[in-house]
Amino acid sequence: MEKTSPPTGAHPGPTELIDIREADPTSDALRPVVEAHFAHSETAGPAESNHTMDAEALAGPEVRFWAMYDDGQPVGCCALKTLPDGTAEVKSVHILSRVRGRGLARAMMEHLADLARSEGISALVLETGAAHLSEYDAARNLYESLGYSHCGPIFGYEPDPNSTFMRLGLEPCS
Repeated sequence: MEKTSPPTGAHPGPTELIDIREADPTSDALRPVVEAHFAHSETAGPAESNHTMDAEALAGPEVRFWAMYDDGQPVGCCALKTLPDGTAEVKSVHILSRVRGRGLARAMMEHLADLARSEGISALVLETGAAHLSEYDAARNLYESLGYSHCGPIFGYEPDPNSTFMRLGLEPCS
């Protein structure tokens, strides 16, 4: 996604100055975003059901990490973990609370789907908090609005009453 500027005399829209690019999750500039995500996950559900990756894990060889910038300032992140079944797991989607409500998480998720589709990934899968964990309501609603459907446990997970698993099948690009 390229950074764009609003027309002269116009006010920027919700995603006018947004840039999404691969980044190093261990960098000093991104550490506050990754730490905010980790802190949210630690308080949103039981510790035994927390599958959040820290910055070092997000920098691992099987994971690709992206940062979202708003007018040059980091405001969000996401990652894809390649799975052996031809799918990719969406990890660590987070938008800083001060910029929420502008459609940035949707833009991030659409970016991941477009990228995965162009690379021939058959589906995006994810784990998020179950319905009784209200801190995950917005995330589940977003994923459902993007066409994700509920499914059984995804690769690498066991059934967990605190987890919801979702899948988005991807049609190859023509």
